[in-house]
Amino acid sequence: MNITYTGTISVEDYNTLRTSAGWKVVNPEQAQAGLKGSAYIIAAKDGGQTVGVARLVWDGGPAALIKDVLVLPEYQGKGIGKYMTEQILSYLKAQMKPGWRITIDLMAAIGKEGFYEKLGFVSRPGKNRGAGMDMWLTKE
Repeated sequence: MNITYTGTISVEDYNTLRTSAGWKVVNPEQAQAGLKGSAYIIAAKDGGQTVGVARLVWDGGPAALIKDVLVLPEYQGKGIGKYMTEQILSYLKAQMKPGWRITIDLMAAIGKEGFYEKLGFVSRPGKNRGAGMDMWLTKE
């Protein structure tokens, strides 16, 4: 295993990683727009195979969202997801100016909460924090 990291990922590889996690495939045009609109992307490769991705959605101000931390099942537990998440946090720290605060949100997949807690994230609900929530909006 020789993992390297890059700042890009193809729509096909992105959707392959989503499928590996049991998530739905995203329409290719929509996936491309989401990848292009990301503030930061990091993808893990083993040779020519993309084995992981994580991306940051950030408004440039106080609100950031870590999305799609995905690692192929056979590569999980090898530090790839941790490294990619830490790189996103380092990127944000490098962008901050004195006195800035950024709230970084994410939605952990079921059973993955402990992974993020080890990186300093706090589970919700919790003291002074309500439940994390989401909604899918679909147009047929």
